Amino acid sequence: MANLNKVMLIGRLTRDPEAIAGGKGAKFGFAVNNRKLNQQTNQWEEVPVFIDCEIWNRGDMGKQAENILRLVTKGRQLFLEGHLKLDEWEDKNGGGKRTKLAVVVENFQFCDAKPEGMNEGGGTMRAAPRQAMPARQSVAAPKSYSNEYDDAPMGATAAGGGGGKGEDDIPF
Repeated sequence: MANLNKVMLIGRLTRDPEAIAGGKGAKFGFAVNNRKLNQQTNQWEEVPVFIDCEIWNRGDMGKQAENILRLVTKGRQLFLEGHLKLDEWEDKNGGGKRTKLAVVVENFQFCDAKPEGMNEGGGTMRAAPRQAMPARQSVAAPKSYSNEYDDAPMGATAAGGGGGKGEDDIPF
């Protein structure tokens, strides 16, 4: 039987990130909205869902937690990708075993513009005068490939050979 544990969310931080495990990771609160129809008023309402998240310095993007700690503050809108993790612990007040689901963030992207006057180092800078933007150019759709080739570059097979499938053979 196949399993899939994948989470994709767009929402806002509910608290500033804080370092964990000696700065090797960070944890933060996150909120997303679900829409629900109010039966009494027949109006759609936003219902917040609060989620505990953690991110670690590992993998290809080895500075993820450092970047979250340095660049992100409460209220910032992000797109998060990750997986669910079940945390279990004993309640100190004799309440027995407790559990909660958390999201382990593997990747994130900013959804809103940088706060005014902030550079990526976290310091302030003077706002540069706005210049006219060049005309938009068309952008090619991102290339994708099947799961068989997840760790291989485009056009290579899992065995490392060319396999006869190059970028020109892709149907888009």
